[in-house]
Parts: sequence; structure tokens; C-alpha cells
Amino acid sequence: MRYVHTNLVARDWRRLADFYVNVFRCTVAGAERDLHGDWLDVATGLSGARLRGIHLRLPGCGADGPTLEVFSYDDLVDADSPVANRVGFGHIAFLVEDVEATLAEMVAAGGSRLGEVAGADTAAGRLTVVYARDPEGNIVELQRWHSD
Repeated sequence: MRYVHTNLVARDWRRLADFYVNVFRCTVAGAERDLHGDWLDVATGLSGARLRGIHLRLPGCGADGPTLEVFSYDDLVDADSPVANRVGFGHIAFLVEDVEATLAEMVAAGGSRLGEVAGADTAAGRLTVVYARDPEGNIVELQRWHSD
């Protein structure tokens, strides 16, 4: 058994995929998908489901690593903006060299701040961390571990 992907349902999959490629250096993995048919209705429990999107290889995971699957359904159901303590999947996290610089890059690319940059001394070393939002409001954690 192995972990394969995490799905992110987007209002505009192309724009959101571009954000993750440009800010986090994800790379496209495979061809664009355009999925529909009885099999998809059965699998999703929806009627007339159609989705389009792409898989993005996550940085640092290698050619066979898991992907971020960014898809848009033709028929979307809107949701409230996620908060850090909501039950369920909470956020995606990236280990970065410079938390402040990556946060600035996120904001310049259409994301937004959620919290402020914080630091903590832990048994594993010094952590610098912040929560932010991608252009569609999904929470992204930026973290850097220092051993000094």
C-alpha cells in the first residue's frame, strides 16, 4: 500500500494549478484529465458528474511520489472558507527555505495571509511557521526547521 494523491476541488483549476506550480515549484504529472461517465457517477455518488484538471507532482517527492490533484467539477457546491480548527482535512504544508519570502510570493500570486509568522523552540529544533491561504481560500502551512 502507498499514498497516491490528495484532491483539491477548485473553482478554476487552471488558475489554482498555476499558483502551486509557480509558488511551490510543483510540476505537471501526466496529461490534463476530462473525466465523466457512468463509472464516475457510481464512484462519486453524483449524477452527471464531469470533472477536469491535472495532477501536480509535489516538490521533493520524486517521480513516483504522491501528487496534488487539482480538479474542477462542472457542477460545484460552494463551501465556507476553511478555518484551521475545522474538523476534517485542514491544510497542506510545505517545507521552505524562507517562510517570509515564500509568504510574500504567495500573496503576490493571489494568496493571502491567515496568521502571522511565528517561531517556537521544540525538541526537534527551531520552527518558523505561518498559515496562509491559496487564491481559493485553502489553507497552506509554510514551515522551516532550523537546527542551530
